[in-house]
Amino acid sequence: MTAPDAIGREALAHVDALYDHARRLTGNDPDAEELVQEAYARALAGAHTYVAGNLKAWLFTILRNTFIDLHHRGRAKPVLGELDVLDGADERELFRDDLELDRLRRLVAEDIEAALGSLSVDARAIILLDVEGFSETEVAAMLGCAVGTVKSRLSRARVLLREKLKDYAR
Repeated sequence: MTAPDAIGREALAHVDALYDHARRLTGNDPDAEELVQEAYARALAGAHTYVAGNLKAWLFTILRNTFIDLHHRGRAKPVLGELDVLDGADERELFRDDLELDRLRRLVAEDIEAALGSLSVDARAIILLDVEGFSETEVAAMLGCAVGTVKSRLSRARVLLREKLKDYAR
């Protein structure tokens, strides 16, 4: 067991990763902000149940469960057909002297976001957890299923994503 204030300080190191994940799950900034705030509130409220280990995985599990809870209540509505244009893309310095490369990067990013957004919530979540760098064992613990189930779901989700992005393959 760990004190809530200690977990709170450590948890702040993961806020950007959690927000990015929430943004991709919800498809918009306001719902992502609400989701992250609610996940942190739940994490602090449940800090007494945290057993030292992978804090990031624990937070992602809470975020996922919070998303499911809010989604079932209709408060967080993921956009399944398309996602917003990437926020902050103009603020990045992506080769200022090469406008064409910048435009192409945005188009590719938008296509990837749209492809992810068109996947089911479960497929999108497992892809994003994989991209976040969690092992299959960690993902299985987060989702409450067997590692073999994670492997098969991840494989199917990758096939679906690959199909949606096939125009980029040679």
